[in-house]
Amino acid sequence: MAETPESTVPLEPPRGIRQASVDAKGRLKLPAVMQQYLSSLGERKVFITSFDYRTGRIYPLSAWRQVERFFDEFREDPEIAEHVSLIANDVGADSEMDSEGRLLLPQELRRRLKLDTPQQVYLHPYKGRINLYTAEVYAAMKARAEEGLLEKVRRLEEKGLK
Repeated sequence: MAETPESTVPLEPPRGIRQASVDAKGRLKLPAVMQQYLSSLGERKVFITSFDYRTGRIYPLSAWRQVERFFDEFREDPEIAEHVSLIANDVGADSEMDSEGRLLLPQELRRRLKLDTPQQVYLHPYKGRINLYTAEVYAAMKARAEEGLLEKVRRLEEKGLK
């Protein structure tokens, strides 16, 4: 009996924020669900960067190509697009997931995000990419999100949130 080839249908993006670790060599160990998601896209290669020196962004290459097109086609203020693209490419680099599900973070990105020592980070799948936060940045973002949370939920429910 012939074997059925593995499904090439991409998995849905993972949900929820996951903790991960960056080792002494600057390698990010992805949680299994994120490894499986990237593999299901047929992409072991990603582009890792930052636009703000605060949050890392991990893009499957197909998603990064869309960002590059956005920069190329942005006519409202081309100088802004050029500046953000320059920063993203200055700290960013391609990386390929190894057999253990690790990605090597670019050296300049590690320096800017203060990831030069082994530490825990937080990963948040969002808009076709995976955001990477240090524990300090994640705590600050979470505290800000919690401010007036009941009012935020009420306003969203008024607009249709179920």
